[in-house]
Amino acid sequence: MKLATAQIGGRTFIGLIMEENKILDIQRAEKKWFDMESAPQSMIECIEMGEKFFNHLKQLQMYVKKADETESFLYSLTDVTWLPPIASPRKNIFCVGKNYREHAIELGSEADIPEHVMLFSKAPTAVTGHGQKIDPHLHLTSELDYEGELAVIIGKKGKRIPETEAMDYVYGYTVLNDITARDLQSRHKQFLLGKSLDTSCPMGPYIVHKSAVPDPYALSLVTKVNGEIRQEGHTKDMIFSIENVISTISQGTTLEPGDIIATGTPAGVGKGFKPPKYLSPGDTVEISIEGIGTLSNTIAE
Repeated sequence: MKLATAQIGGRTFIGLIMEENKILDIQRAEKKWFDMESAPQSMIECIEMGEKFFNHLKQLQMYVKKADETESFLYSLTDVTWLPPIASPRKNIFCVGKNYREHAIELGSEADIPEHVMLFSKAPTAVTGHGQKIDPHLHLTSELDYEGELAVIIGKKGKRIPETEAMDYVYGYTVLNDITARDLQSRHKQFLLGKSLDTSCPMGPYIVHKSAVPDPYALSLVTKVNGEIRQEGHTKDMIFSIENVISTISQGTTLEPGDIIATGTPAGVGKGFKPPKYLSPGDTVEISIEGIGTLSNTIAE
């Protein structure tokens, strides 16, 4: 099951991805079949409803597959504008740094491989959707970089979560591009400014419910820039597991429905090449994660 936040005709809606490249406008489908609109307006509220909303969607799917007339609530994916699945995160995006051995080495040496989970964050205002333009911020940076990552979406509130229970708190997964201004990172000796530029957190196109991802450690990840493969990684190579990361964060910070955790990037970022291969206006970055989807964005000119 795949859920998206999208727009059509200036109207924002929560959509369910259907077969044959279609997206279901959940509220309008409800109006058609049940003469009601019970679906919330935001993805976070949908996630908060838990199994009740999940089961409701399965019922909607059944009705739509039998329907004769669907034009009023079933759209082509090419006709919608994609917003970030979580369009307005309640808090900063949690990000795991150097969670792949070879990536840690390409940015330094084996001495840079962390012994404990390394965390930083991106501001909520950094998020943008699939197909949206990324602002190059040429007045601030000349070293804009990409980082393809699997992101975890939290499904329920929790604190001091044991690793053995951590996956119970996962709602689903999406693709995330941790766009980074490397020169800002170096200049300010910290991560926040270089990681939080507006549009520097593309996400999507949708959230894949965890029921459709039996093993999050069995996923290939490929990042292309203008069609050239830059990153070829695999989630099995994470240093710190999703369970470990969730547990670590939650020991002193309450996790809530809709919280986003970016799990780190494999080797092949622009800074790791000699000479570096940073992004320029007009470049297109495409990140594909097996079973999750493909996120594509172009640097604005």
